[in-house]
Amino acid sequence: MKGRQFLFGLGLISLLSSCSAESSQRTQQELKEEIRQQEHAFQKMLKEQGAAQAFSTFAANDATIKRQNDSLIIGKAAIKNYYSAPLYQNALAEWEPDLIDVSTDGTLAYTFGEYQWHFTDSIGNTNTYRGVFQTVWKRMEDGSWKYVWD
Repeated sequence: MKGRQFLFGLGLISLLSSCSAESSQRTQQELKEEIRQQEHAFQKMLKEQGAAQAFSTFAANDATIKRQNDSLIIGKAAIKNYYSAPLYQNALAEWEPDLIDVSTDGTLAYTFGEYQWHFTDSIGNTNTYRGVFQTVWKRMEDGSWKYVWD
């Protein structure tokens, strides 16, 4: 009888462990989906309201972006100012994360993948630039996700 109780207890522990692992995995998948939705909302806002509005809305107050010649633009206001330049007034961007990873505690995440910027010059010619992006996301105190590095 004690052997059966032991085996039953062992089986119960095993079952609970596997349920917990599945629950944890599901949570990670849900977190990754939150980040995917943030990336899509970011891109949608860029298309509808422009780069300056999108990049400042999704930025944490102390966010940093790295651009041409390894320039660092630090802070939400500086990022908005950078994307307010005439070059970005009619620019569109497209991207899709190839990888999304989230910390086990759900407070940090990163994405990377390929992007395309489409710029229209003053005579109507469109130029496309391609590259690879990496974004680091941080959960804010209010529960929202903002990027801290792009």
